[in-house]
Amino acid sequence: MIHTNESTCALFVGTWVRDETYPLYQSSHCPIIDPEFNCQMYGRPDSDYLKYRWRPLNCELPRFNGVEFLLKMKGKTVMFVGDSLGLNQWQSLICMIHSAVPRALTQLVRGDPLSTFRFLDYGVSLSFYRSPYLVEVDMVEGKRILRLDEIDGNGEAWRSADVLSFNTGHWWSHQGSLQGWDYVELRGKYYRDMDRLAALERGLKTWATWVDNNIDTTTTKLFFQAISPTHYNPKEWNRIGTTTRGTLTKNCYGETAPIRGTTYPGAYPEQMRIVEMVIREMRSPAYLLDITMLSALRKDGHPSIYSGDLNAEQRAKPDFSADCSHWCLPGLPDTWNQLFYTALFF
Repeated sequence: MIHTNESTCALFVGTWVRDETYPLYQSSHCPIIDPEFNCQMYGRPDSDYLKYRWRPLNCELPRFNGVEFLLKMKGKTVMFVGDSLGLNQWQSLICMIHSAVPRALTQLVRGDPLSTFRFLDYGVSLSFYRSPYLVEVDMVEGKRILRLDEIDGNGEAWRSADVLSFNTGHWWSHQGSLQGWDYVELRGKYYRDMDRLAALERGLKTWATWVDNNIDTTTTKLFFQAISPTHYNPKEWNRIGTTTRGTLTKNCYGETAPIRGTTYPGAYPEQMRIVEMVIREMRSPAYLLDITMLSALRKDGHPSIYSGDLNAEQRAKPDFSADCSHWCLPGLPDTWNQLFYTALFF
């Protein structure tokens, strides 16, 4: 149980405390960590970042229990829908459960957009559906069209899940070669570009309308994962731009400890204002898994250069190549799932 008075427990406000019983699993024992999240395998020299537990204000989180999760979800499907941060969380949850039942019969079916990991003895399916914008992206004459008013093609796969957790955010601000579309379509008109926050708002409203019209929240539990922060600008947390090792840095490279305290000194993501507004206006609002601030304190949790997606040449240039947006596994997404578990069952 959450040891707390419900009225004063603030799940998403608190501090990171050192805990020698962490991490909750070993990366080498998990069957599904992608190279981009597998920091220990790809040479991360420090391990203190694995030893922190989230302590909310005025309460303690229940410790994650993988067997309990499987028994309570018997015969059911959990689906994460979104971008690679959703993928990060999906793989974390599989690792956390698998460590509790290492000999359980499992099955993995990888695909695009849908991948599913099954714990066959319990009839529990954990799926990830790749949809970085939640709304449609179609190919027309070799051009990618981001359709801000359309979701139906994607949505067909989502209806059957018993628990749905959505996320979006990072892809809306990508530009240049990282941009995921060539044209934006809105109300039948095509644009080469538009205000990115306005585009996000329009897309999220399309998603919210679709959910209100298609998902019965009396039978399906609905979550929205808040914006996961990045740590590319050390001036936000440390004016002189040095790491905990005392070396100069231009990003999260070399960071080995969380930020102390309960608030992040840098900017709060503007996208969150839109997420909060759209969810508030829903007929059946999603539960907002508000991980933004607690994740912002974890400048030490990113793969940095310890990612299987980087070659030796890229690793030698951390100022340009460090990944300060995804998260190591084990690591921070395990806490997201502890909060997810708490919101689901307590």
